[in-house]
Amino acid sequence: MNPVRLYRLVARAEAVTWALLLTGMFLKYVTETTELGVQVFGMVHGVVFIAYCLTTVLLWIDQRWSLGRVALGLLAAIPPFATVPFESYAERAGLLGDTWRLRTEEPTGILEKLAAWLLRRPAQGLLVGLLAVAGLTGVALVVGPPA
Repeated sequence: MNPVRLYRLVARAEAVTWALLLTGMFLKYVTETTELGVQVFGMVHGVVFIAYCLTTVLLWIDQRWSLGRVALGLLAAIPPFATVPFESYAERAGLLGDTWRLRTEEPTGILEKLAAWLLRRPAQGLLVGLLAVAGLTGVALVVGPPA
């Protein structure tokens, strides 16, 4: 999967999970009918939020984004639905290449070497990504929900 397709997928998934979580919050706090939506969709949103952030960091490394752009990409995950306009902006601004740079280019530095390893071995990279999402989700569960 190329950078454009991957980022579009995770950005839209993050927005969809925001909609589901907001629906759950409406049911819990406005209609006072059930907490199930918040419990289920809160967890789903948290997992996809982490996946979006990790994908943003991978793109920052591979596509050589500036610190300001990666910060903006990460901040876009906080307000509901902001990942979609950021992804659209990133594509229009040429921040998302059609290919992964580090699949063919020689990496420099520890972060690029790690990203190149992940990108050059897609099956292992996917597994590491899933384990990273699971591990960070576990840490988030131990720390507790946001205030």
